[in-house]
Amino acid sequence: MIRRRSLKFMKYLFLTVAALISVFPLYWMFVSATNTSMDVLGGKLLPGKNLITNFKMLSARANVAQAMWNSLRNSIVATVSSLIIGSIAGYGFEIYHDRGKDLLMSFLLLSMMIPFAAIMIPLFMMIGKLNLLNTTTAFVLPTLSTAFIIFLFRQSARFFQQEIIEAARIDGLSELGIFVRMYIPVMRSTYATAGIITFMAAWNNYLWPLIILQSPKSQTMPLVLSKLVAGYVTDYGLLMLAVSLSVLPIIVIFLILQKNFAEGVVASVK
Repeated sequence: MIRRRSLKFMKYLFLTVAALISVFPLYWMFVSATNTSMDVLGGKLLPGKNLITNFKMLSARANVAQAMWNSLRNSIVATVSSLIIGSIAGYGFEIYHDRGKDLLMSFLLLSMMIPFAAIMIPLFMMIGKLNLLNTTTAFVLPTLSTAFIIFLFRQSARFFQQEIIEAARIDGLSELGIFVRMYIPVMRSTYATAGIITFMAAWNNYLWPLIILQSPKSQTMPLVLSKLVAGYVTDYGLLMLAVSLSVLPIIVIFLILQKNFAEGVVASVK
């Protein structure tokens, strides 16, 4: 009995230490946003009184509100578009199953091995010819249909019972009705998982926006952060404040959807 309690205590102690180590970088980032650059370089771990000063300096150097809005708008549009197209494709690949679709899915998975840098120049030339530079459309187009999101929905659709579809067809429900009224509610955890992954990828995207978002009014938070680092001297208090503002939307979304996120990951890997 004593040995069992000791093992349980050690287990919780290990998990507590691991959790503190994982959370510490976030704590240090938020605390550093309230300190001066010298305090940050000195490793100060307590909140300071320089938050307002850092915010005023950040507002003077960059239009943070505009960059946050651009990032939020682009990420939401990219996420919604990717979920719609990815879920329909994943549903179709599994429910209307045949060898041809399996072969096509194999090619899609192979496309994940192609680095984005290899297709970046052709994409930029296409966007330029379509006069879509500095637009949300240019930002979203390369992420409209990703092989990973399609594969995630396809794996989850395998647990959608075929008997339910057959019963709905007998009752006269259309294929679109089956997808909207039956498949989507059942797969809400998969939608949450795919939504978080897509939103984070879109929000943190740097290379593609750096090329296509050339106007200052269209730039996103990663581009603003890169400009704050440029130069001979970096104000780390100001930089940490900008980083803190940048990660807040992701933290909020993950905290709201974390339960469904875990369920979706488990369901897709069964």
